[in-house]
Order: sequence, then C-alpha cells, then structure tokens
Amino acid sequence: MLTIEISENIKSHCPDFVGVAIMATVKNTKYNPDLWNEINSCIEEYKRTYKIEDIKNISGIQATRNAYRRLGKDPNRYRPSAEALGRRVLRDLPLYQIDTLVDLINLVSIRTGYSIGGFDADKIDGDKLILGVGKANEPYEAIGRGLLNIEGLPVYRDLSGGIGTPTSDNERTKIDLGTTRFLAIINGYDGKERLPETVNYMQSLLTRFANSDGGEVIYF
Repeated sequence: MLTIEISENIKSHCPDFVGVAIMATVKNTKYNPDLWNEINSCIEEYKRTYKIEDIKNISGIQATRNAYRRLGKDPNRYRPSAEALGRRVLRDLPLYQIDTLVDLINLVSIRTGYSIGGFDADKIDGDKLILGVGKANEPYEAIGRGLLNIEGLPVYRDLSGGIGTPTSDNERTKIDLGTTRFLAIINGYDGKERLPETVNYMQSLLTRFANSDGGEVIYF
C-alpha cells in the first residue's frame, strides 16, 4: 500500500495544497484513435476559449506558478507541465503522441490546468513517497530533457530519489508499454474544490481507454 506524505517545507510555503493519487491496474497501448478524437476535440475547444496570455491565469496553473515563486523558482523558466501543454496547443504545435496512458494524462492536464505526474508504480522504490523541495545539485533526469535543475521545485521522492515534479517526471519511473500498475498524482496547489471532478474524469478515461476499473483514490 503506497502512502504519500507532505513535508513541512511544502506545508508552510503552499498551505492550500491538496494532492490526490489514483492507483489503477491498466493495459497500456501504443495508440488509441478514440482517445485522440477526444484529445483533438479538447484542443479545438481550448483554442476557442483561451489566448496565450490567458493560460497563466487558469486556476491550477496560476496556483502552481505561485508555489514555484514561494519556493524560489522562476515559473517562466521552469513552466508547470499544464502550462507548457497549453502554450503548445495555442502555438499550433502538435502534441506529442507517446502512448495511451501518457496521452490520457496530457488530456486531463490540458482540460483541467493541473500538472499531473504519471508513474509506473512497479518502478517506485519502497512504499512511501514524500513531497518535498528540490535541493541544489540534486540529480534528476527528466523525461526527454536530460538533467533538470530541480532546486526550488516541488518534488516527490521515493527511497532512491526524486521521481516527479510539476515540470517533468523522472526517466527512472516513467510509464511504458509494459506498465500494468499505474500511478497518477494530481497536484492541487489551488486547493481541493476542483479535484473530485478531475479524479472522476481521469477514472472515466482509464475505464474507457486503459481497460481499468478506475482504481483506488487517495487524497493527501
């Protein structure tokens, strides 16, 4: 049974933070056309709704950016993933097509403004994660980005080190086509109010596109 703890550093700097984890048994696939129909519909709606200068005012994104500032990180240099995805959409750049689980996470992130960590639970070292703050020169290999300076970023750590930040997850615990135990962590730096709706949406997508019963939900 995985447990997640919040460090005192995060509690003091980000008092509104509420996290929620979804742990589910899944079947991953390389590509799901029905999911991509939903993604493309979401992209078109996003383009009708937002201009690029609006993105940073979306509740979840704004709150995450404010958390970065309070922890000493420049959110314009290290953008939360939800913001980076939204900016990509509005710049008419195609979204990366990775696999069904990662694509699904990106869809939820775009629609809700939450930066969401996605992990292969079998690659996590130990049965506990701690949400803390990145340290100077702490080693961290971000997915597709190489070494990332996580000093001042919120970071989830297992026994072997950092596995996820709102900017990028770590190569060590990333999802792949062999993933059968899926962990998603939704980072609610703007509080709990919108989290239940987001959880329900992700669970529905897991049921429809990843052969899952929706999994177990843990608020922390």
